[in-house]
Amino acid sequence: MKKKSNFIIQGSILAMAGILSRIIGIARRFPMEHIIGDKGNGFYSAAYEVYAMMLIISCYSLPLAVSKVVSSKINKKQYKSAERAFQCAMIFAVAAGGATFLICELFGDFLAADVMLEPKSALALKILGPALLIVSVMGVFRGYFQGLGTMMPTAVSQVLEQIFVLIGSIVGASVLYDHGSKVGALLHDEDYAPAYGAAGASLGPVVGSVIGLLFLMFVFAIYRRGTKKRSMSGAKGRTDSYVQIFGIILMTILPVLLSTTVYNISNVLDIRIYNSVMIQKGLEDVKAYNWGVYSGKYRVLVNVPIALANAMCSSIVPVLTGLMVREEYAQAKDRIGQAMRFTMLVAIPSSVGLTVLARPIIATLFKGEVDMAVSMLHVGSVSVVFYTMSTLTNGVLQGINRMRIPVRNAAISLAIHIVFLYGTLELGMGINAVVYANILFAAIVCVLNALSIRKYLRYKQELARTFIIPAIASAVMGGVIWLINLLLSKVAGNVLTVILGIIIGMIVYFITLILLKGINERDLRSMPGGRTVLSIAKMFRLM
Repeated sequence: MKKKSNFIIQGSILAMAGILSRIIGIARRFPMEHIIGDKGNGFYSAAYEVYAMMLIISCYSLPLAVSKVVSSKINKKQYKSAERAFQCAMIFAVAAGGATFLICELFGDFLAADVMLEPKSALALKILGPALLIVSVMGVFRGYFQGLGTMMPTAVSQVLEQIFVLIGSIVGASVLYDHGSKVGALLHDEDYAPAYGAAGASLGPVVGSVIGLLFLMFVFAIYRRGTKKRSMSGAKGRTDSYVQIFGIILMTILPVLLSTTVYNISNVLDIRIYNSVMIQKGLEDVKAYNWGVYSGKYRVLVNVPIALANAMCSSIVPVLTGLMVREEYAQAKDRIGQAMRFTMLVAIPSSVGLTVLARPIIATLFKGEVDMAVSMLHVGSVSVVFYTMSTLTNGVLQGINRMRIPVRNAAISLAIHIVFLYGTLELGMGINAVVYANILFAAIVCVLNALSIRKYLRYKQELARTFIIPAIASAVMGGVIWLINLLLSKVAGNVLTVILGIIIGMIVYFITLILLKGINERDLRSMPGGRTVLSIAKMFRLM
């Protein structure tokens, strides 16, 4: 039982770190928005989307690919090959990270002005450049530890990284915004202040990645002694050559790279298409502001629960790889079911909670435009469920060695997404068109991935306890939170409304879930903190 639920525990460790990192990310966006404003967030987002795309090309697939190869070699007790996989991945990381870093530095102006149609984001992009190399190297360390079956180094490094991203962003944004104000006053252009502020905020990811890498190097140095001893004793079979290992890593990275590129390039295409249509319609003055609301408020909030799926994906891929190597297909299906149920238990109520508490949450965390962000969240919070499912099912397909399928499914979804987005923008739906288009994209990926998993693994997802009961419990929770919001928002203020809504909502959700038998003792015992919840439930005779 302990071994069986280990991947849930490891995934939960990474999930909690991911969610904590997202919360710190929100904490960063809150003062950033106060310092650089929605327009500054728009400039920052344009630079960050290019940076994120470069990150995907250079290293996004590295942790997953390294963990997959290392896990496979460890399961075969080919410890020396596992070490060589780490070394080859490091060479790839330095080459790819260094190349993307140089592209940002040399072609930053072109990427900002001609690709993103946001020239004043160029400085922010150039400052972000060095982080590409650092994060690439960091990704190899994280993948190595995940392949060994431990998520703790990755989890701690993520939290440390985000803490220093927060500090660096706030200090950098504040200092450079003031400088930009002076430059803008001389040049009679008020956009220089938010543009320089966005550049200052870009210092955060660079500082954070340096700290995260230093921590992982320290932990790796400690682990190194044990792994060297293990590679010298107890090894089975032949040791692959460096050429063979490098080939395996490339063949593992490329499908994952294609999948994640297609899956994430929609953000770059969204801002390019949106800016292009807004310029054609004569709305150039508001495009950066509207995109700042979308990226700096709406998307920051919906990305918090999606961190769970990213963490569970990182945890389940090496587990499924090991099970497929050993041909334990029944166990693989059981792990998929557990992972999907666990993520839905969080994603569905998160979506409902964000919908009901949209206004008090946004009013508590951010200044400036509220109505636009609230409208986006009312409609777009359902994307939490779809993006969570699509991310997890991508990981499942990669874990069962169907690496090309997520690429195909994401490409089909992207094509439909682009046509829909352009059409709705031309119809005058504005920034809301981006929200609708992304919901559609994630929903199509979910359907296609689910059909593929059923086809290749003959797997059928259980519906009642995975989707229906959590949805009913979330609906009950949503009703209670709505009543709290109605009664307290004007009397107690937004902060108290949000705190009480979340606490009471969680209690109501879990009580309803337990009464409807949507969760049992086995589920609770396999979750971090679940034994405490189980004890409380038994105390009140709910179980």
